[in-house]
Amino acid sequence: MSQTYSFLDVAASIVGPGGAFSLGNGAGAAEEGITVVPSGDINGMLIGADGTGQHSLYADKSGTVTVTLLKTSPTNKLLSLMYAFQTSSGAAHGQNTLVINDKSRGDVITCRQVAFKKAPDLTYAKDGGTVVWEFAAIAIERTLGA
Repeated sequence: MSQTYSFLDVAASIVGPGGAFSLGNGAGAAEEGITVVPSGDINGMLIGADGTGQHSLYADKSGTVTVTLLKTSPTNKLLSLMYAFQTSSGAAHGQNTLVINDKSRGDVITCRQVAFKKAPDLTYAKDGGTVVWEFAAIAIERTLGA
């Protein structure tokens, strides 16, 4: 396995009501790319008065996925149309699947029951900047490495 990382090797896609398209290499990603963050800890620890302790394993696999695109990325239009469709009715909300695959590293991140968190903030300024899309995922499964 190569010791070199490149976003060129990152394939990402979103599939859900109103659309199916790439979010990885070739989608107009900004330098920030794609970020996956767990919602909370997977473990809780409780220490008794006598110093003994216990761990509690939480079943929470939820998290947030942030996709940062260049202002000029055509993927913004695809996401905005998908957002409009999915937020027009509860029947279409929270049904996306988002998959990220780094072919060189062997990483596979699968996010299920994904919903748009909110419409992106928009800035019109001297520089084009970026558009940040945030998603909430009920379940994120991660496999890192080959």
